[in-house]
Amino acid sequence: MTSISPTSAVRAPESDFDPYTDEALLDPWPGYRALRAAGPAVWLRRYEMFALTRYASVRRALRDWETFSSAHGVMMNEDMNQVLRGNTLCSDGDAHDVLRRVLNRPLRPVALKQLTDGITRQAEELAERLVARRSFDATTDLACHLPVTVVSELVGLPDEGREKMLVWATEMFNCFGPKNDRNVSAFPVLEQMVDYATTQAVRGKLKPGSWAEALHDAADRGDVPSEVLPVMMIDYMGPSLDTTIFAITSGVWLFAQHPDQWDLLPEDPSLIPGAMNEVLRLEAPVQGFSRFAVTDYDMDGVTIPAGARTICFYGAANRDEREYPDPDRFDVRRDARSQLAFGTGPHRCVGTSLARLEMTALFTALARRVRRFEVGTADRALNNILRGFTRLETTVA
Repeated sequence: MTSISPTSAVRAPESDFDPYTDEALLDPWPGYRALRAAGPAVWLRRYEMFALTRYASVRRALRDWETFSSAHGVMMNEDMNQVLRGNTLCSDGDAHDVLRRVLNRPLRPVALKQLTDGITRQAEELAERLVARRSFDATTDLACHLPVTVVSELVGLPDEGREKMLVWATEMFNCFGPKNDRNVSAFPVLEQMVDYATTQAVRGKLKPGSWAEALHDAADRGDVPSEVLPVMMIDYMGPSLDTTIFAITSGVWLFAQHPDQWDLLPEDPSLIPGAMNEVLRLEAPVQGFSRFAVTDYDMDGVTIPAGARTICFYGAANRDEREYPDPDRFDVRRDARSQLAFGTGPHRCVGTSLARLEMTALFTALARRVRRFEVGTADRALNNILRGFTRLETTVA
């Protein structure tokens, strides 16, 4: 990490708040509110990085890739930035566009349209099975099913080792955070993931016609350099799982807490797609990534100097009262299409449409069968980047 002295940020408000303590991860909202109130960009003394927590600040940084670079890495530690340097997440401009086009081919609307019937059918069968049981874990039994069965099959990775994908994905996101205990302990797990992508996700071991094989086809055509294939595999192996899983569990939890909002969906299923945006707004599964300022930048009166790293907190931006009236209220009728849970600009998550498809199919199936959700034991994940539940015991009526 390039060190920027506090004197370089003399025009910026400063804070001792640590967003990565257990307490802050479990309940980040008071800390986010304090940072938003402090200014459009706040210097975090502990990490020597700027925190962007206002909606306008986060949106501007995410859209201005020429100033706020991803090519220097989007993680909060330099070790991880080096590991993924050059993949789709950690590149800019033409290099990024080339990789993204290849990665995005199976995720375009025309391609996903062919998957809709199958995902809808699986969602209906799953809802039928779980509602008949009445009690289940909304994380392992409900939320994991579509991402794991659908995505892992489409990616086409070898069966051996594929069962570790969920562990790898979770620990990969811990590696994205600053150097803390969670980050350090996750790196050996990440090494397993990188080794798998390098030695197992190769020709002869991949499912014919799969997304992973298509990456090798692209390299053979010269569309992408062959040396980036392992980190491009990680683009499919990691972000496509936990983010959707945590979004689904957060949806169940929110509807259990707000039964009046759930009552609206069976009455008017056309509200479901918008309700998914509201779930994502309130409980963004990815709380934030960072960017590297390559030039000085005036963020509404606060100078962010060249060489500074900024953390764009999606979860904080989504609850900014300047953008959303009464931002902590869950309202499925709210127009939350502008929410930033999947980012915005050139690095907006390539899997957004697939995640929405899975979420909408699942909650549509549940709305036909469930009158009420009740949750029991609820264990929140303690993860540097992700927000969601590792266990959510649920009873339906």
